[in-house]
Amino acid sequence: MPKPEYNYYQNNDMYTAMYEQYYFKDANKKVKPLKRKPKQKKNKKNIFQKIVSIIFFSTLLFYVLPFSFNTYIADVFPQNERNMLNVDYEKMLFPTNGYLYKDLFLGKYIIKDTEYSKHIMVNMQESFERKNLKNRLLALASEYKSIKPSIYVWEYGTKSYVNINADEVFPAASIIKVPVLIEMFREIEQGKFSLYDKMVLEDHYRASGSGRLQYSQGGIAHSMDYLARIMIENSDNSSTNMIMSKMGGMPEMNRAMKRWGLTSTHINNWLPDLDGTNVTTAKELAKMFYNIDATNIISNKSKRHIADYLGHVKNNRLLQAGLPKNAILLHKTGDIGFMLGDAGIVKTANGRKYIVVIMAKRPYNSHKGKDFIVKASKIIYNNIAN
Repeated sequence: MPKPEYNYYQNNDMYTAMYEQYYFKDANKKVKPLKRKPKQKKNKKNIFQKIVSIIFFSTLLFYVLPFSFNTYIADVFPQNERNMLNVDYEKMLFPTNGYLYKDLFLGKYIIKDTEYSKHIMVNMQESFERKNLKNRLLALASEYKSIKPSIYVWEYGTKSYVNINADEVFPAASIIKVPVLIEMFREIEQGKFSLYDKMVLEDHYRASGSGRLQYSQGGIAHSMDYLARIMIENSDNSSTNMIMSKMGGMPEMNRAMKRWGLTSTHINNWLPDLDGTNVTTAKELAKMFYNIDATNIISNKSKRHIADYLGHVKNNRLLQAGLPKNAILLHKTGDIGFMLGDAGIVKTANGRKYIVVIMAKRPYNSHKGKDFIVKASKIIYNNIAN
């Protein structure tokens, strides 16, 4: 059992003397505690030393060691075993260069970003902003605190417009099917396939969410016309995946949209994209509708097919619900729970025409998103038509 502290100091002369010297010599004097010397911090390596170290070890790894092996050690092994020991470091670091490349530089195949000197789609000309309409829409938005809107309106006759967060990137939901439709008809006109070519429904095309094709019997061939129709009219996800696959998948779609001149619209996921990784902006959607309608990026024959699809969309609870019965609407809706949207072209009863895109971020499946879009559509129509 250890001795009590008092007895320890009593029985040890040296510690007794120290104890008395510091604590009993001058009872009124406070003794300052001993200060420890701070540890000296090690000098950190500067940036230059780190760069030199990286260069040294990289040179050693990629040049010195392979050279030494091939010159002095490889001859020890038989030829067949020597081939097994050879390591292609470039292939190991860049495994896709053997089959994915766009350019040749110093005898090496490389991937180079696509550059286009002239974009296919043109922008709408904007004259003046409709301040009165914008203020009314902002006042409506102030009544829906939980809704974050993105709105773009453009009127053909006066080229007037309204821009409310229209350049902000939003989840596209099923409105992403509009660029898929455009590219499908562009490739048909380029002779890559026809509207009456057929694709067989395989299990890997089946997608949950909207559309009934997911429940259809496998192994049945469907025409591209049928797949495009149900993609737009019923917002079918399975048919969308089939059409994108026919055109080379997501990479080819993104390259196509870059050629068009779109910078914010990207397809990053097969449908259904419930996480909202496929994105766009209200203004770029408006640009797509304008080019479908008013430019020659597709033929008049293709335009008639597209207008037929867009004119028979089954979801009439958003933009359509805010329009009178005698108004004409070509549009596409989108809904992934936390984002609800509708985009299209409206022709009024008195012959005026405008493009409208309304996207609304909302609490998941909140009915307020629908209410906001319906009321906004009505305000826009009355402002332009009257």
